[in-house]
Amino acid sequence: MDELELLKRDWQQQEASLPKLSYDEIYKMIRKKSSSIVKWIFLISIMEFGFWLMITVFASSDEFQPLENSIWVNILNGSLEIIPFVVIAYFSYRFYQNYKRISATDSARKLMKNILDTRKTVMRYVWFNIGLFAIIMLIVLLEVLILDPPQEFTQKIATADSAIMAWFLLAITFIFVIAILGGLLWLFYRLLYGILLKSLNTNYKELKKLEV
Repeated sequence: MDELELLKRDWQQQEASLPKLSYDEIYKMIRKKSSSIVKWIFLISIMEFGFWLMITVFASSDEFQPLENSIWVNILNGSLEIIPFVVIAYFSYRFYQNYKRISATDSARKLMKNILDTRKTVMRYVWFNIGLFAIIMLIVLLEVLILDPPQEFTQKIATADSAIMAWFLLAITFIFVIAILGGLLWLFYRLLYGILLKSLNTNYKELKKLEV
């Protein structure tokens, strides 16, 4: 018997000595891992809620109070402060629901569906936050330029050969800046949730193998 045959026989003996996991044992392991991942997604959303709350409290201090504006501008600013909290609270609740469903799931097929639902919820949460961030940035910049423009800015517009061209170039610059900041926010969320979603996807593939 040659060396290769000896190695193959040794490997088969080792494989035979390993404990065989049943369908239920594998399923419970995957469910436990998936539940832990979704729990972390829920906890991260809670921490994000606390972070934005601190930012809002800090920005609302006397030192950062804005100039007197019209009642409509104040309403708009108040809405921009409230909307992010409503969005995060809503998605945090959805993440908590996903966590409870996955923890109580009693079949591989239902668990696969719940994993897909969780992934969709996370992606909606990320894109909604990026879109909301872009809108808020745009509104804040417009408020600054229209209601309280810097003196240097007004002087440059006044001395420009074409005020329309100056405004056009300024608009392009702002859109570019907002796109860059939105891209950085997307990368942040990609790093924050990417690893967790990748692990969920791995669990989903393992469940598909069980169902075959």
